[in-house]
Amino acid sequence: MIRSVLTGTGSALPRQVFTNADLAERIDTSDEWIVERTGIRQRHLAEEDETTSSLATEAARRALDAAGVEASEIGLIVLATATPDHTFPATATQVQHALGCNSGVAFDVQAVCSGFLYALATADSLLRTGMAKKALVIGAETFSRILDWEDRTTCVLFGDGAGAVVLEAREVAEDGPGIIASKLHADGAHKELLYVDGGPSTTGTVGKLRMRGREVFRHAVVNLAEVLRETIEEAGIAVDQIDWVVPHQANARILDATARKLGLPAERVVVTVDRHANTSAASVPLALDVAVRDGRVKEGDLVLFEAMGGGFTWGAALARM
Repeated sequence: MIRSVLTGTGSALPRQVFTNADLAERIDTSDEWIVERTGIRQRHLAEEDETTSSLATEAARRALDAAGVEASEIGLIVLATATPDHTFPATATQVQHALGCNSGVAFDVQAVCSGFLYALATADSLLRTGMAKKALVIGAETFSRILDWEDRTTCVLFGDGAGAVVLEAREVAEDGPGIIASKLHADGAHKELLYVDGGPSTTGTVGKLRMRGREVFRHAVVNLAEVLRETIEEAGIAVDQIDWVVPHQANARILDATARKLGLPAERVVVTVDRHANTSAASVPLALDVAVRDGRVKEGDLVLFEAMGGGFTWGAALARM
């Protein structure tokens, strides 16, 4: 069968690190308050010369190096972001130009924190139908640009960064590597729980992020547990066969609650929220790259990805590395 095989990972973080103590000097908060509610201890925030496209390009180059692939071999770039450099053109086309692979297809996907899962499923489908042989799937965000720094309940939660994977269409055995199953969902009825209060068509402004955290938490735990079970059933495997879960890094309490609902041991969940905070569409590939490079995720491992974001959108994917 033809599968999309993950052959390389990469990530990029802004130079500037802000600890909880640093934030406490700017807003009414404390390290104890943030850690107790979220598990976050620090985040990276983009400086003026660091953009979504520059972080995405850096992560993509590292993924290409890890895969041993030249940029000229890439025929498809799908970039997930809710914070593009411009309303248009797509940030993916800027990354494409920076990498020097201008003969293929490049476009953005906007599903907020679920964006990487949507981009991964899209690229997987296009590779398996022969649209391209090799693809870059990127999640990149500069959420610090859309935060209300007067709202202490939201501005402490997010960070900036990018993660990328190289996918290659290969003929493999049934128990071989590649993306095995993906499930995606959306429900637009809950827009008021997590959204940005601006946009070209409504206010003509970029706007700021608004969130009702308690309600989002409740939906996230239920939706993520359900989509993970769906994906596992689609793949025909048991929970105890999963080597690693690489989740969206929104909140340590959501990660713990979702793992408990599935009956997964906490030591099989990759957690980077303490170091990176919530980097939206970047969080899953960023966490994956950390776990690959530190040796936890290895060739042959079954890895389950999951995420939920504003909209609501949510999804999961299972891959053998």
